[in-house]
Amino acid sequence: MDSAIHRMPAGLKATAALCMILVVVLSPITLVYPAACVFVLLLVVIGASKLPPLFFLRRLLFFEPFIIIIAALTLLQPDGWIRFSSIVVKSTLSLITVIALSNTTPFTELLGVLRRIHTPPVIVTMIALMYRYIFVLVDETQRMKRARQSRTFSAKKARAWYSISTIIGQLFVRSTERAERIYAAMSARGWK
Repeated sequence: MDSAIHRMPAGLKATAALCMILVVVLSPITLVYPAACVFVLLLVVIGASKLPPLFFLRRLLFFEPFIIIIAALTLLQPDGWIRFSSIVVKSTLSLITVIALSNTTPFTELLGVLRRIHTPPVIVTMIALMYRYIFVLVDETQRMKRARQSRTFSAKKARAWYSISTIIGQLFVRSTERAERIYAAMSARGWK
């Protein structure tokens, strides 16, 4: 997409996102103004970046159950509701910030920012390889699932769980073998 937010330098966007996350995380929950200001600023950024609201909401709702489950662990403590609401609000605002950053900045530019701030090269390389091969892993999973569905005619739940567990096991073995082959090929070409 093309917007004023997309054209901003990646370093500036990453710094602004980090500052917003720090403001949200470090402010006490009793102060509503910092969280409200960050929320309004995020709405402006999302509107200016022309990100589709439904796409953004789907991404947010995908991760929100994890936040709620983790926050629910605090409900058993004294003042649990206050801690629960604090964790949910702060985590959700931080998640919105990261989603906005990741959807307005190409991943290669984010890696460039990591290199410029002198992140150890091993970590940058690991992140780059993980990003590259996560799509290969997803593609392999879909291919295995499609093959399993074409061979399975039973609609029983127990059979479905057995198929999913088989796919997960096979995916682990295949991805391990593929990683070894890729590492051997990279080492043969002089990669260290």
